[in-house]
Amino acid sequence: MTVIADQIAQELSIRSAQVDATIKLLEEGATIPFIARYRKEVTGALDDTQLRKLDARLNYLRELNERRTTILKSIADQNKLTEALRAKINAASNKQTLEDHYLPYKPKRRTKGQIAIEAGLEPLAEELFNNPSRDPEQLARTHLNPEHKITDTKTALEGAKFILMERFAEDADLLAKLKDNLIEHGIVTSQVIEGEEAKAEKFRDYFDYQEPISKLPSHRALALFRGRNESLLNVSLKHKEDPSDTRLPQVGERLLASHLNITAQGRAADDWLNEVVRWTWRVKLKLHIENELLGRLRETAEQGAIEVFSANLKDLLLAAPAGDKATMGLDPGLRSGVKVAVVDATGKVLDHATIYPHAPQKKWTDALQTLAYLVEKHQIKLISIGNGTASRETEKLSKELGQYMLKKQSGYLLSHIVVSEAGASVYSASEFAANEFPDLDVTIRGAVSIARRLQDPLAELVKIEPKAIGVGQYQHDVSQLQLNRSLDAVVEDCVNAVGVDVNTASVPLLARVAGLNQSIANNIVDYRDHNGAFLVRKDLMKVSRLGTKAFEQCAGFLRIRNGNNPLDASAVHPESYPLVARMADKKKTSIAALIGNSQVLADLSANDFIDEQSGELTVKDVLTELAKPGRDPRPEFKFAAFKEGVETLKDLRPDMILEGCVTNVTHFGAFVDIGVHQDGLVHISALADKFVKDPREQVKTGDIVKVKVLEVDVQRKRIALSMRMHDKAAVAQDVRAAKAQKDKPQNAPNEQQQPKNKPKPRAKPRTKPAETEASSFALAFAKAKAKK
Repeated sequence: MTVIADQIAQELSIRSAQVDATIKLLEEGATIPFIARYRKEVTGALDDTQLRKLDARLNYLRELNERRTTILKSIADQNKLTEALRAKINAASNKQTLEDHYLPYKPKRRTKGQIAIEAGLEPLAEELFNNPSRDPEQLARTHLNPEHKITDTKTALEGAKFILMERFAEDADLLAKLKDNLIEHGIVTSQVIEGEEAKAEKFRDYFDYQEPISKLPSHRALALFRGRNESLLNVSLKHKEDPSDTRLPQVGERLLASHLNITAQGRAADDWLNEVVRWTWRVKLKLHIENELLGRLRETAEQGAIEVFSANLKDLLLAAPAGDKATMGLDPGLRSGVKVAVVDATGKVLDHATIYPHAPQKKWTDALQTLAYLVEKHQIKLISIGNGTASRETEKLSKELGQYMLKKQSGYLLSHIVVSEAGASVYSASEFAANEFPDLDVTIRGAVSIARRLQDPLAELVKIEPKAIGVGQYQHDVSQLQLNRSLDAVVEDCVNAVGVDVNTASVPLLARVAGLNQSIANNIVDYRDHNGAFLVRKDLMKVSRLGTKAFEQCAGFLRIRNGNNPLDASAVHPESYPLVARMADKKKTSIAALIGNSQVLADLSANDFIDEQSGELTVKDVLTELAKPGRDPRPEFKFAAFKEGVETLKDLRPDMILEGCVTNVTHFGAFVDIGVHQDGLVHISALADKFVKDPREQVKTGDIVKVKVLEVDVQRKRIALSMRMHDKAAVAQDVRAAKAQKDKPQNAPNEQQQPKNKPKPRAKPRTKPAETEASSFALAFAKAKAKK
């Protein structure tokens, strides 16, 4: 364990003592949100991101050690474990290297090489390898064995070849050398499968494509693998220096011969040995190494995609809530009508209806009257509109409704906001929704979700499987186990960062609180339903199965508003209540008077309250929380105002300035909803008037941004946008880049990265296939400017 702790400490650039302390807490059953928030003294203030990485790495290294122990035992049982081999196995830092060392000793089916050894051909193979001056034909005649069907020299030499091929292919050091070389110099190539051009249209950019494996970004790698999985693309890996003539020696053969010290010196066995090398590479190793490295590429790409999804999900969950206001949710539709649901300030469903303002029914006036009635009846101030089919048409209806209400009641302001409806249909058909609203139609449940996600995105979105929220890239192509694990961690961290009102929270929300699970969450709600609202945190201990350990983990994240103890509404953990009492005593005031009193709190020194139970970090955290008790870490509520008259792709024109909401951030840019039922792409090169290494440096999911339309491809449903509004030099640079792009071959190498510590001219737009949404935007932008 000490070795593991040291390794993790080195990888994460933290102290071994921090790792040891964290491991101990995890083994005691502490959750990561609890450790991050309430055990800062113990861990040295590691945050939740560091703790997640530590936990993941700890699990991997433990699995690695378990496998290492199994392998050592297996080899020792075969009486083949030498000290040198033990040292190599103990030094293996990853599972693949460990398996490479185990390969020669791993139990396997009888191979041609093993059959040849049983036939007594191993001495022949050894002699030819160690003494190439011996004549293969003459030496082979001395190893004929009719009993094992070795009746001629050709069969004998064939068996000797298989013995050496298998030996070479199981040389861990050789495998490492070949893999490292191919990682550094390998080229991933793809071609469309002949006859599938029409089906593969969406992969058109990869019909004849190549890029170094070391530079291939995750989104392009996943696109290639998807094309291959759909039997539309052939994807392979080759060395950039391999000759086009397959009859000539490849780089892998030369490396293999060099490692084995096999050279052509005109000796009798040289040609035979070179043939063994050729067969070893082309038959035994090439495809094996290619598959392994492409597998690694896929794993890395999947991890990148998972990280993108996780980051976007976090931003979405922590989006600003509109607050406790009566809200109307509209789930737009055409033939099936617009589903309407009204919820009060707490999210309780008050009313619902279905209206048919759009074609084919076109009952606009009736729909307007129904909505006006509901607004007046329930004093609604917010309308939440799903961004699906007919959302812009429904937004028009809402605008007219707002004007009507303003005329009818002077000063009555009715705001409407278009929100993402991703996952609403998943929620409405879920078991939880059925239990929550057994008497409501599935479609009305979707409208309820749309209304609630405006009031509090976090509280509503936790009811939906994270994958269904749809803020990832290639999410269905990645490891679903790893994706679920990562997204669940994000949801848990977000829920606990905000805190949960124990008297109003749903079961799905409570289940995400540190220390709780689905069963205990159900028990909390049952207790609440039978006994009324919780008045103090300690009453949670009366809930079935919520024991001392669970209480320790969850109590600080559960809030009790208007309860008997004012601290129960804050993030101060019950274990720190005595600390707050000491603070109040020092100022000769009550705890209630201390909370939120910034002037009194400013006079308190953290050093005066440090003791064995409360360290400096804990005391400072408590003082911060008392200053702003129960503070919501989410930003102020804002929403995008879509431009009137711009409702479809055909309404877009180059140079339009629009307001939109960032819906997804990827490695190559950000997608923005501008109200035309198709998100536009702001390529990484168009995010700012400076070089941008990571799009998340500029934007995050949920941001409201101003964008300029650069190019619209109606047929492919692609929109190129820019956030660079006024930089004339950048426009000129875009023109040059666009012209260069037209002449650039499709398989051109990566563009150069912006050099560090040098003046930063406008970086060239990326021109790789997956980003072709922005490939010719600069020219269109420049032409539009010229016309003006």
